[in-house]
Amino acid sequence: MNGPDDTAALGADLLAVVARINRLASQRIELPLPVAQARLLALIEDRGRTRISELAAIDHCSQPTMTTQVRRLEDAGLVSRTGDPGDARAVLITITDAGRQTLARVRADRSAAINPYLEHLDDAERSALVDAIRVLRGLLDDAQSVQPDQH
Repeated sequence: MNGPDDTAALGADLLAVVARINRLASQRIELPLPVAQARLLALIEDRGRTRISELAAIDHCSQPTMTTQVRRLEDAGLVSRTGDPGDARAVLITITDAGRQTLARVRADRSAAINPYLEHLDDAERSALVDAIRVLRGLLDDAQSVQPDQH
């Protein structure tokens, strides 16, 4: 795999597999909140204090749509709003301790759905998966270090 076509195929395969694993992890469990809200809560945890406009841009939705989603999380006590010290008109959204606990429960429940399949892996497969996760985390770290205008 050296050419652009090979890289594109690898990227497409990776995304397809990750999407299928996500579906598998969510199929047979009851989440304490809707999938979209759990995804948004994870995004807020990952980003730290973030403006609603930034969340909307990342999620490819309108600011009013994001405001509604954030309000639902806020009403549930999972996120909080604070004033933006850099802009008196803006607010920053932060995950709360209750939000972290809820997100941990969502992740544990989803993990429990795929753990039985992981138990069937032999040592070499388990080691390969550990290595793959390390590589994927590195990709994510690289992606987060790139500014949006550098793409």
